[in-house]
Amino acid sequence: MHCSKCGSLDDKVIDSRLSKDGRSIRRRRECLQCNHRYTTYEEIERSELRVLKRDGRSEPFHKEKLVGGMMKACEKRPITREMVERAAEEIIEALESEFPREIPSHVIGVKVMQKLHDLDQVAYVRFASVYRTFQDIDQFIDELQKLGHHFKRSELQPELFR
Repeated sequence: MHCSKCGSLDDKVIDSRLSKDGRSIRRRRECLQCNHRYTTYEEIERSELRVLKRDGRSEPFHKEKLVGGMMKACEKRPITREMVERAAEEIIEALESEFPREIPSHVIGVKVMQKLHDLDQVAYVRFASVYRTFQDIDQFIDELQKLGHHFKRSELQPELFR
């Protein structure tokens, strides 16, 4: 590892610990040349996943796009970024176990809807309306009726009517 101050490759690891999410290792290092201390992170390198679009194109999978779409659906809802990040990580792990390289985009959409269904009913309907390209209010009403009483309320979401 190059020292961030002098560029030397000679260093020693002073401390190693798991990160908060347990998915990487945080290492404190000290340069043997200039004694500068710095932090590095080590994580599993994932194989490059690609998304197979409906029109046949293929593009690299980006976790940021996944999280961004989910965050947009959860806007002004009692869902934290950490909850979305955790859900996205679970989606990615499931995708990696099911698909070696290319993932059809519709599979990603279905997995996101399943996770949002578990997190928040409003976020789920928001995402479903875009994903399924609802054309009119009747499609919203149909989706809400399907939800019915099968939806479990998040403890973060207050009950509005009793």
